[in-house]
Amino acid sequence: MHFTGTIHLFRKPQRSFFGKLLQEFRLVAADRRSWKILLFGAINLVCTGFLLMWCSSTNSIALTAYTYLTIFDLFSLMTCLINYWVMMRKPSPVYSFGFERLEVLAVFASTVLAQLGALLILKESAERFLEQPEIHTGRLLVGTFVALSFNLFTMLSIRNKPFAYVSEAASTSWLQEHVADLSRSVCGIIPGLSSIFLPRMNPFILIDLAGAFALCITYMLIEINNYFAVDTASAIAISLMTFGTMYPMSVYSGKVLLQTTPPHVIGQLDKLIREVSTLDGVLEVRNEHFWTLGFGSLDHQKQFAVSWRGQHYTFTYLPQGHINSPALCHNLVFRELNCFSLSKDVTLVYYTDDIVLIGPSKEEVPVTLDLLVKHLHAIGWEINPTKFQASPTSVTFLGVQ
Repeated sequence: MHFTGTIHLFRKPQRSFFGKLLQEFRLVAADRRSWKILLFGAINLVCTGFLLMWCSSTNSIALTAYTYLTIFDLFSLMTCLINYWVMMRKPSPVYSFGFERLEVLAVFASTVLAQLGALLILKESAERFLEQPEIHTGRLLVGTFVALSFNLFTMLSIRNKPFAYVSEAASTSWLQEHVADLSRSVCGIIPGLSSIFLPRMNPFILIDLAGAFALCITYMLIEINNYFAVDTASAIAISLMTFGTMYPMSVYSGKVLLQTTPPHVIGQLDKLIREVSTLDGVLEVRNEHFWTLGFGSLDHQKQFAVSWRGQHYTFTYLPQGHINSPALCHNLVFRELNCFSLSKDVTLVYYTDDIVLIGPSKEEVPVTLDLLVKHLHAIGWEINPTKFQASPTSVTFLGVQ
């Protein structure tokens, strides 16, 4: 038995998943901008721990629902770290479009988890209506102000680009719409408040203030009349506000992940497609597909170019991609190569626009290759000289040597 190949005596050990994750975390932690986020994350864990203990001691499900917003703040801080990591990483051969979609996935996961937490609170609240337990108000008001202060301080101190973009681009929640209607009436009396309340408030600050207001009412009613059922009602209100606030953002980020056409460019795309259809040589524009890679960036423009009358053009504003382009190109190449006669011992293999010739001898392949190049030039095809390989022993085809 005879083996050929390279023997590696000392192979480099492969890092585990957690090893790679730790390496990337160190890369992000080395940036000074991430130090503030890591500090707020540590404070968030401490505050969340105290709030969960106070939720247990007070037996308040409304405070538990409000604590979930603090946990959501932790997810938003992690999303901000991912945003910094994405900016540090450059596109690779494996991920040619970069890692922008990772922050979209982080926003989608954070908002969906917040909605699942709201649904769990609604389930617990429905069970409490059947048998309402006693609520202890000892730490209820303290927990409310601790959570409110930390949430507002985090939102106002950390510039979270992914969530800032989504909150502006997504449709308004029902809570924002009702507050906007009320704000218009107030701003009509006091115009100076229009810069704060109009056109719409930040959804995260709004839900923090609304949840704290509901908990304050809960504390007052329990202290005055021992009306414990108001705690369950406040939990339902906070959960519904949380779900209604997160739902539009999860829908928007989900559409980005599904590569749907951004709604704000549909009108411009229709106009562009109508103008392209009037150009010479364009028979019909169909199956066009425009999508966004990440928040605020359309599909990579420099990946799409066209040559017309000896001039090379690249899309710099609205990129385009055609779903059926690979199949159409493959069929066109197949039709043209069928007209070329090969010698008996030479094999031609192709995929879309990649062509390779395989033969038994070094003399026969170059002859056939020269004839093939002349044939393609005769029918009007051009060959990229930078990708031309004339090695008699080995070639790289579809990334494989």
